[in-house]
Amino acid sequence: MKASIALVDDHVLLRNGLANLLRDLDYTICFEAGNGEQMIRHLSANPLPQVVLMDINMPVMDGLAATQWLKQHHPDIKVLALSMLDDEGIIIKMIKNGAKGYVLKDCEPDELQTAIQNVLNKGFYHSELVSSKLIHALSKEDSDSGAGQPKLQLNEKELEFLKWVCTDLSYKEIADKMHVSPRTVDGYRDALHEKLEVKSRVGMAIFAIKNGIVLLG
Repeated sequence: MKASIALVDDHVLLRNGLANLLRDLDYTICFEAGNGEQMIRHLSANPLPQVVLMDINMPVMDGLAATQWLKQHHPDIKVLALSMLDDEGIIIKMIKNGAKGYVLKDCEPDELQTAIQNVLNKGFYHSELVSSKLIHALSKEDSDSGAGQPKLQLNEKELEFLKWVCTDLSYKEIADKMHVSPRTVDGYRDALHEKLEVKSRVGMAIFAIKNGIVLLG
């Protein structure tokens, strides 16, 4: 079955061109909207999309507010930000508001398709752009606040699992690397979600980076 996508962008020509590209890539377009408020109206009148490609700067209700609304009302819909803004603060805000990835509008079609498929299959897409901005912001936050947060009491297996979380491996592949069953890995994941008070793989990865469990060079 074709994956379903909605486009939220106030630039009509760009949006139409993007819709044609996505149809050529064999995706279904549920609807197009020019801002967050239009998106909300379309959601009540159309089948729900699996992914929303979300612009940031829009009139009436921008991408930040629309993404936050989706996180609260339709958490199963995955938001992929698609913007011209290469701004650290905006990227971090979009991720915090619930976006599962961030792609620049001047990217190649192959990267856009990879981003959509990763969001659909893995639940997130972190390009080199997002990773570098995120890491820089976390490093700056740590230096501004002095000592990092105290590490929670994690056992050896949980720490090992956290390190694998920060790779591109699937949970099944992580289970193979750790020589345990997929069900055991699911147990590590659920335990860490509770201990770290996070709800996603991205949240676990951010904790690991921020607390020095994974060192990035």
